[in-house]
Amino acid sequence: MLVRVALPIPLGRAFTYRATEPVARGARVLVELGKRRVLGVVIELEVALGDLAPDKLKPVLAVVPEAPALPEELLEFLLELARYYVAPIGEVLRLALPAVERGAQEQLRRQGVELRGVGRLVQVARAREGAAPVGLRGATEELWRALLEQGPQPLTALEARWKGARRSVQRLVALGAVELERQAPRGRFDAELPARDVPPALTDAQAAAVAALTQALDEGRPQPFLLQGVTASGKTEIYLHAAAHAAALGRGAIVLVPEIALTPQLVARFRARLGDAVAVLHSGLSPGERHHMWSQLRRGQLRVVVGARSALFAPVERLGLLCVDEEHDGSFKQEEGVRYHARDMALLRGARAGACVVLGTATPSLASAALVAAGRLRALRLPARATQTAALPKVELVDLRRVGPAPGGERLLSVTLYRALEQTLSQGEQAILFLNRRGFAPNLVCGACGDLSECPSCSVPLTLHRAQGARLLCHFCDHQAPPPSRCPRCGAGELLEEGAGTERIVEALERCFPSARVARLDRDVAAGVKSEGVLRRMHAREIDVLVGTQMVTKGHDLPHVTLVGVLNADAALGMPDFRAAERAFHLLVQVAGRAGRGERPGRVLIQTRQPEHRALQLAVRHDVDGFIEAELVDRRELGYPPYTHLALVRVDAVVEAEAAREAARLAELARAVGGAEVLGPAPAPLARLRGRFRYRFLLRAKLRQQLRPALLACARQLTPGGVRVSWDVDPMSML
Repeated sequence: MLVRVALPIPLGRAFTYRATEPVARGARVLVELGKRRVLGVVIELEVALGDLAPDKLKPVLAVVPEAPALPEELLEFLLELARYYVAPIGEVLRLALPAVERGAQEQLRRQGVELRGVGRLVQVARAREGAAPVGLRGATEELWRALLEQGPQPLTALEARWKGARRSVQRLVALGAVELERQAPRGRFDAELPARDVPPALTDAQAAAVAALTQALDEGRPQPFLLQGVTASGKTEIYLHAAAHAAALGRGAIVLVPEIALTPQLVARFRARLGDAVAVLHSGLSPGERHHMWSQLRRGQLRVVVGARSALFAPVERLGLLCVDEEHDGSFKQEEGVRYHARDMALLRGARAGACVVLGTATPSLASAALVAAGRLRALRLPARATQTAALPKVELVDLRRVGPAPGGERLLSVTLYRALEQTLSQGEQAILFLNRRGFAPNLVCGACGDLSECPSCSVPLTLHRAQGARLLCHFCDHQAPPPSRCPRCGAGELLEEGAGTERIVEALERCFPSARVARLDRDVAAGVKSEGVLRRMHAREIDVLVGTQMVTKGHDLPHVTLVGVLNADAALGMPDFRAAERAFHLLVQVAGRAGRGERPGRVLIQTRQPEHRALQLAVRHDVDGFIEAELVDRRELGYPPYTHLALVRVDAVVEAEAAREAARLAELARAVGGAEVLGPAPAPLARLRGRFRYRFLLRAKLRQQLRPALLACARQLTPGGVRVSWDVDPMSML
């Protein structure tokens, strides 16, 4: 039988091989590509020979001995995703696949095939369904009850709880009550279940939203919703009710969050409500942990997944519900490799799987708002906070042109924000200060000649960091250098530290409020899941003031935070991107939503030199609908999404002239193909990155399918050596 196999290589085609043994669609197979052996996925069976020479076809060397790796529904979705983003099918399939399990690796080795496995395996004891052993006593009976009530347990965990657990397990195996299997270790997700929670009484708006979702689930047909609720309105409670209803119907659920940092708290809530039937998937897992979760889902032993954008590719059986929390967040867009947007693809997967899709947010993206206006999303509203005593915070603009600095001349804090912090600390409450800039100072400038310390590989200034020893750091390529004592250009000794980052704010606060407990939350101190420790200290009230970047704006529920300060709102407004105002508005409303979530009222102070800006004025009034309406008028007039569709073609090379020449050639080719407007080419705003010069041009069209011919023409072109071409359908970053 001839089969078509997708391979993990950057080519937009699959390859035909001869299968000498039965193979299923979606199975992983080992094949030769040139002189290399690679793992691929069978995407088509019974391929016609056509004009292929039979003696030229290579055989399938081995079939990975497990059930077809990808279920049919997920495989079809991934094939469509590859077509949508004009992405290599093998690269797309790799997004959804874990490492090969050690048992399969060992079985292939006995056949003479060497393959890397996922790592060591551990023995896991599982109670067999319907078994009812008699005559048990003591530790053996306790162990049996634990397996029944808590589910499968690693043998090492049982031995830590019961002396002689291994003998007890062997006895239960002999009685046919327990079976042993070898699995990749779950690692930190073997934690005990949190105490079961009691669902709170729903508000009228929550009850109406739950009723709409449960009706959609009962009908069993694809229905997409936009769940728009103010911050702290109880959107997570809606997801919990919907997931529980889906599980009761025998269907699975996927819940996506924008940041790994949000995963632990959401997983804890889902496990408290649904028990140990919740899987976790995100990029912070080890290969063993990822494989364990993936295989449990594939076998139908787990039906609910919580995770970041990669959880979209979980092999959930009978998928019935897809929730995308904070759907407006740019983190759902993958910016490297296959540049998919998890929110958009959630809508696609839900439509293909017959699932109910819920996009939840306090600040809808303009793309989602346009879908509601077009009747393609059904709007559900939560207009008030779930707790009656928790009102929306009062938001004020602090005009830095008219308000002086804090006492002592501390210009990073206005006197208004200083007094508000003073009052908050005196009342034993907590505060969050938001500044979307890590490090100590963004620029190191010579006071004599004005020379700026720049990255040797990127066209960006080096940021001064001090927290772990003074160093200059590039936030794009991670280049590091010690700060010079004198200007390398003119030799002057006067080097000025301009601007402020989170480190500098912490130092200023410790100087202004020496008794306050100040902490920092950014990627330097708490990247990914490590942020959980900082947030746990905030919940335990071990921190008085938390200073952070965008990580503090996400959906954290911190009931004792009554003051939020935005130190520099103008930075987000000045980005060279048509979405700058939208992103700034989202950030301000979201970070403001961290205040006043408990019983005490909240206050938000936004420091700015542009208090008249529309995004700031509407954020003060929490006027989400007003912002969407005004911004859509501008987008329509300028011909930007959601009224048009974009694709960005990027070209980079070590030699600038080569990048410029190839970008011009591809842009002319795209114009010749027609169907889409071609804007550019031109140097990228970040003209040099990691030692390579960057040019790009933009394709714009009324209909998305009009972009495809020009994109395919560019994608199929052979480029000169040393020149790289990439493309981004529906780009979110214009840098």
